[in-house]
Amino acid sequence: MDSRISARALTVLLGGWRTSEPAYEALADGIRLLVLDTRIAPRTALPAERELAAALGVSRTTIAAAYRSLRESGHIRSVRGSGSVTEPLGRPSSARTAVSDPGAIDLQQASPAAWPGLAGVLAEAAQAATGILGRPGFDVVGNEDLRRGIADRYTRAGLPTDPGEILVTNGAQSALHLLASTLVSRGDRVLMETPTYPHAADCFRAAGARLVSVPVTTAHGWDLDRAEQAFDRAVPTLAYLMPDFQNPTGRSMSEEEREVIERAAERAGTLVVVDETTADLDIDRAVAPRPFAPAGSGVSVVRVGSFGKTVWGGLRVGWIRATPDLIRRVVAARFAIELGTPEWEQLVARMLLPRFPEIIAQRAHLLRAGRDSAVRALGEALPEWAVPRVDGGVALWVDLDAPLSGALVMAARSRGLLLSAGPRFSVDGGYERQLRIPFTAAPDRLEQAIDILASVWPEVRAGSAPVMLERMDAVV
Repeated sequence: MDSRISARALTVLLGGWRTSEPAYEALADGIRLLVLDTRIAPRTALPAERELAAALGVSRTTIAAAYRSLRESGHIRSVRGSGSVTEPLGRPSSARTAVSDPGAIDLQQASPAAWPGLAGVLAEAAQAATGILGRPGFDVVGNEDLRRGIADRYTRAGLPTDPGEILVTNGAQSALHLLASTLVSRGDRVLMETPTYPHAADCFRAAGARLVSVPVTTAHGWDLDRAEQAFDRAVPTLAYLMPDFQNPTGRSMSEEEREVIERAAERAGTLVVVDETTADLDIDRAVAPRPFAPAGSGVSVVRVGSFGKTVWGGLRVGWIRATPDLIRRVVAARFAIELGTPEWEQLVARMLLPRFPEIIAQRAHLLRAGRDSAVRALGEALPEWAVPRVDGGVALWVDLDAPLSGALVMAARSRGLLLSAGPRFSVDGGYERQLRIPFTAAPDRLEQAIDILASVWPEVRAGSAPVMLERMDAVV
């Protein structure tokens, strides 16, 4: 057993869990979802039955029945002297919550299939690989030609960059982990958008950060009053932002939003980590805005990018753009975490850089087809849902007409559709009315997914007592 979750913390994570009857199965499903989307880590001890019953205001019998259901589905096990402990992912066998069918539609990752030309580039790289086989096979800073190519892309975008300001990493997640480990100390405040990319929040929490949230909505963008207050009052050490095609909302900052947040960050002396992993996924934005915090803005900025969303999630090559001094600090800290980035993947990345205009154009075509199909299908099958218009990115942040995101995800899972519920993207709770629907899959698969949602939504809606919905609406 690695950790323990308190009854209070579990209650916060569960949110409005009582969305159907019997209550014990609704509670079991709420905990299942937390396990499945890793908000509760494997081998975590759950609260004792009496303690959780008091926190949730239900009988101990309800808790005992919920834990029994979780044991039967393989999501928890009983350990003598430790109570109930969550199982590692992949162990559950219940058809109700675990889908082993290879035909299942998995929309949890929001990553498109590989760029069609990648296979040819891999073949070319294989022919050229003899040049790297005599070397160790990994590089702690990154191949110089690759760093120069990445630096040149920034320079052409109006951000003059030297290769010494680039560190090549094992994808964007590795970059965020390295930055969190280097820049954040326990108790430091880190400002983040909410909703946000959940694995980034996980990185900063693991480093001991206290997260400060700034809301972002599909309709109104960034809450600028809240942002200024957060910078001025919390004085965060670091801020993590996605100014272009924010994940999951798909919003991009306006000129005003960029200016207000830049000024607030500069006043607070906050280092801003700008996540650019989705920035190239422009479908049909009329005018591309200027980069966040351009040269001479006075804001301290670190930029993170990767090949994951543009080329393929299986190509684990990302980068950090920062001052040479910060690059040296990250490199010094890197050895305790990993030894470097494989030279083979860097070779492939070097060969891909000259083809980026072609790659981005194909991605725009692919994502446009997925987005338009998803919007059309949702409008026809679920007209009561509010579907935003997005100009790029990877997903739709859909507003349901009831706070039943978790219950819907569990019901869809039993029909072979895997999604992440709205609360997974929250920094400090909420979003049971929202559902992220990625449009990175093929149009026919997206239409199948929406057919499943349309088929289970009436059942989920009907299984929720009106009084429960009213109580949940009051806290959303």
